[in-house]
Amino acid sequence: MYDLIIIGGGPTGITAGIYAARQNLKTLLIAKSFGGQMTRKAVAIENYPGFEEISGMDLIQKFEEHLKKYEITIERDSVIELSKNQENFLVITKGKKQFQASAVIIASGADPRSLGVPGEKEFVGKGISFCVQCDGPLFFGKKVAIIGGGNAGFEAALSLSKIAEKIYILEYGAKAIADKTIQEKIKKKENTQVLTSAALKEIKGKEFVSSIVYQDRKTEKNIELVLDGVFIEIGSKPATNFIKDLVDFNERGEIKINLSNCQTKTEGLFAAGDVTEIKAKQIVIAAGEGAKAAISVNDYLQRKNED
Repeated sequence: MYDLIIIGGGPTGITAGIYAARQNLKTLLIAKSFGGQMTRKAVAIENYPGFEEISGMDLIQKFEEHLKKYEITIERDSVIELSKNQENFLVITKGKKQFQASAVIIASGADPRSLGVPGEKEFVGKGISFCVQCDGPLFFGKKVAIIGGGNAGFEAALSLSKIAEKIYILEYGAKAIADKTIQEKIKKKENTQVLTSAALKEIKGKEFVSSIVYQDRKTEKNIELVLDGVFIEIGSKPATNFIKDLVDFNERGEIKINLSNCQTKTEGLFAAGDVTEIKAKQIVIAAGEGAKAAISVNDYLQRKNED
């Protein structure tokens, strides 16, 4: 039996764990791995205080090292079910383990969105990737496409520019939406080309990806690009498949919370970070929300013990 179970190993969950441990709460953190989106997408982080520039992998390593200085139990697993009886919460993992706690913080973050085009499901892991940091080196000297012209897409291109022979960035809209600073960096990369008003129609291949077909939305012509890989960077969706009726969701599938204390509609159940309705999805904000949630849990447990 724990005071608190934290679900998620990104900056939100780790920060919540640090704060909970410092408040002497008996805490269990459940995460398949540490990092979340930060390690999947953040090539060079330039807006986290204290670091002029640091990679997502290096920053999460520092987070993890800090967390492990405290007395906290870490379970490497995925949560598949969360429920509550009259008093306590029950968490069931994919590894068929069960844990109970007086309070829970959902810090599960978000999962990559899919495209829903022909060939996507067939070629995941066979030329299609959602993680440049994981799979980028596999495409040394090859031609790749990045789907998505936001910050994530341009950061992926910046990382791949040192590896791939040719990179195409496909943006559905009339112009790329990435920050101007990173767009300027990409303009200096001779092996990178930005294609706007480009609607991906199909990913083709036999055993592995061999080409993509996209429609030029200005001319309505279909164009085929011969290449070796596709990186999908079109955003994420909240990771909430293990939650049933314990929370309310907004129209984007994000958990609704009391913004002042991260409380959901269920007493003792808190949510923080990218899985919630907070508008700005930034690492520094995610960490701050984790701290807020842990402090709120401590206040909640103190009130509960006084009753």
